[in-house]
Amino acid sequence: MSAEMPVGVLDSEGTVLAAKTVEEVFSQIVERTKALDPANARKWFDELAPARFNGGLLLVACPDTATVEFLRDNCSSSFTRAAQQVTGHLVTVDFECLPAESFAKKAQRTDGRLKLHPDYTFSNFVVGPSNRLAHASCVAVSQSPGNTYNPLFLYGNSGLGKTHLLHAVCKESSDKNGKMVIQLLSCEDFVNRFIRAIEQGNLAGFQSQFRSVDMLVIDDIQFLSEREQSQEEFFHTFNTLYHNSKQIILSADSPPAEIPSLEERLISRFNWGLVTRIDPPSHDTRVAIVQKKAHLRGLDISEPVADYIARKAQSNIRELEGALTAIYAVATTTGSEITLELAQTALNGQLESAARHISISDIIDVVTDHFDVRLADLQSKKRSQSITLPRQICMYLARNLTRHSLEEIGGHLGGRDHTTVMHACGKVDNLKNADPKMNATLADLERRITQPSKV
Repeated sequence: MSAEMPVGVLDSEGTVLAAKTVEEVFSQIVERTKALDPANARKWFDELAPARFNGGLLLVACPDTATVEFLRDNCSSSFTRAAQQVTGHLVTVDFECLPAESFAKKAQRTDGRLKLHPDYTFSNFVVGPSNRLAHASCVAVSQSPGNTYNPLFLYGNSGLGKTHLLHAVCKESSDKNGKMVIQLLSCEDFVNRFIRAIEQGNLAGFQSQFRSVDMLVIDDIQFLSEREQSQEEFFHTFNTLYHNSKQIILSADSPPAEIPSLEERLISRFNWGLVTRIDPPSHDTRVAIVQKKAHLRGLDISEPVADYIARKAQSNIRELEGALTAIYAVATTTGSEITLELAQTALNGQLESAARHISISDIIDVVTDHFDVRLADLQSKKRSQSITLPRQICMYLARNLTRHSLEEIGGHLGGRDHTTVMHACGKVDNLKNADPKMNATLADLERRITQPSKV
């Protein structure tokens, strides 16, 4: 994005800077941000432009609200740190949706309820044998919402691309018809809004919000399990939308009939349309995913490096992204070209940890030490936040780092049932996505679990 800066832009100390200088400084800030936060670095950062630099505030122009939301949620702190390091002043960075051709006039904001990830588009989705039907059905729905597959139900293990497809459908549908009213949210968010509506005596407002949309997209619908009131409300919401030919898209980690404690009438309705599974990607698909993810981050990955990553990270796409982040961090820190040798060095610790057997006890030891709580507290019925959060984090890490079943994980933590573990995992996953500090805490805990210090 090119920008003509207004004359007389000020830095944080009131010194007048020329437009060219501001753009040069911003380019340095972008490069420093990529180094500080490799996990969230994207190639399209280079297309961002400084809109205003005045009174210690650097306002960055973004092409759309999805980009603004992504940067504010994931990159505000790293951009601010980079700006302060580059300028030597207490600069704060913020992001706005502003037209490139005229920074003096703000662009009209779209409905803030539709919060899309800028990377999650159909063009960025790698299609292979494991996900071809799911991808094709999502494309078809985006072309003719409410008429093709309704409802559309996607299921598969975590980290295989379900959320990516949900966002892609919403973006494509919105681009084709800007007047469409779309609601995209997690099941937990739906339940929480329903509970708040009851508490505030505004159930009619809640029902109006969700029953008047053109497309309702809910991720992780399995969290309706054992929530009788929420299931009742969703049943009527589903019926209203379906009979009005409005599109419904759902995702879960298992097919409708295998979601525990889900009412039969909901199972039946979820099966009315198309139910399609997403499987772990094949080796060739994983190679293509690595190359696509590398391209999004502006990385030059050779075929041997991509093949090496694909052979070593086989479970899901998040493992591939984690491997790329590790390689990017090492390459940026050392200023080295990404070679097969560098990739092997960067992933050496990860590969060792993958080969190591991790027990639930290992996880509990690290979590209790970090949060300064006792195992007896985690296994108790206590529900204070200081105990509940560490307990939920234990469940989340156990599900991601071990092969224990949900029932086994719950059994280690006070005999909780599998639905409690599912709820805890969803809760922590949402916190991780919404809070950079929680994301960093989980990454540190996982590192300590998988790479214990050698005494």
